[in-house]
Amino acid sequence: MRKRKISICLLLICTLLISFAGCKGTSSKNESDDSVSEEEQESGSDTVTIGMSFDSFLIERWERDRDVFVTTAKEAGVEVNVQNANGDINTQIEQISYFIKKKVDAIVIVAIDARQLYGVVAEAKAAGIPVIAYDRMLTNAGADLYVSFDNERVGELMAESLSEKKNVKKVMMLSGPTEDTNVPQVNEGFTSVCKTKGIRVTDTFYTPNWTPETAADYLREHPEMIDETDAIMCGNDNIATQVVRVLSERKKAGTIEVTGQDADLEACQRIIQGTQLMTVYKPERNRLRQLRKPRFP
Repeated sequence: MRKRKISICLLLICTLLISFAGCKGTSSKNESDDSVSEEEQESGSDTVTIGMSFDSFLIERWERDRDVFVTTAKEAGVEVNVQNANGDINTQIEQISYFIKKKVDAIVIVAIDARQLYGVVAEAKAAGIPVIAYDRMLTNAGADLYVSFDNERVGELMAESLSEKKNVKKVMMLSGPTEDTNVPQVNEGFTSVCKTKGIRVTDTFYTPNWTPETAADYLREHPEMIDETDAIMCGNDNIATQVVRVLSERKKAGTIEVTGQDADLEACQRIIQGTQLMTVYKPERNRLRQLRKPRFP
């Protein structure tokens, strides 16, 4: 029964995640012959349960992803136990340990720090529980599935938008934390395009734990960098929100280009207002889209 439930659960998770995350899915497990017929599924009386641990809901996008995942799972007859680690790695480890003790059928993790989850992920694997890394890779942890977007392309889209602005020659980067495995990929895409387009990166700041106020404080502490840049690349729209506020304080909102990602509502409003150049929308289906200020005839 346990093996059958795991097979069903992996099949459901692949369907759930890839159906709305879409851009990239890789599996570390070889395909097996553990296919399950409808009759076998019906014979299992226990409900399939997924434990899902989020970094935090500080980023608006995670709330959207949670809602879509839970709703889709419910329609498939799957229960989801959602836990919020509030950006604390020890809390996330405790949550995953809790899922292991509860003997859930699979665990989905939006990792705070992939490098520190190796031990508890190993425990889950030893208990026969499949582990899925959602959006952020679990480095060297042996996850059964990794689902994410093309993060390098996200960075490329940001830089390509800036390159279309003739006045942009210098840009500073306010990235996410180094613990997030997506950040180097986004930065690689961004800097590679900047290099080919002749845009110079003047400074890079890695925002601890994605806390936007910290990025804003960094800007306030280095006003000379604001005066010497044409654009600011923000790791996400949350950071962009605080950056635009700092620029407004210095009466430079709208004159210094700002980029972001996640298509938060406030970011979309800023694009219309002209205080943010663009954001990257990572839709629930199967492609990246770029939002810009609409061009009216």
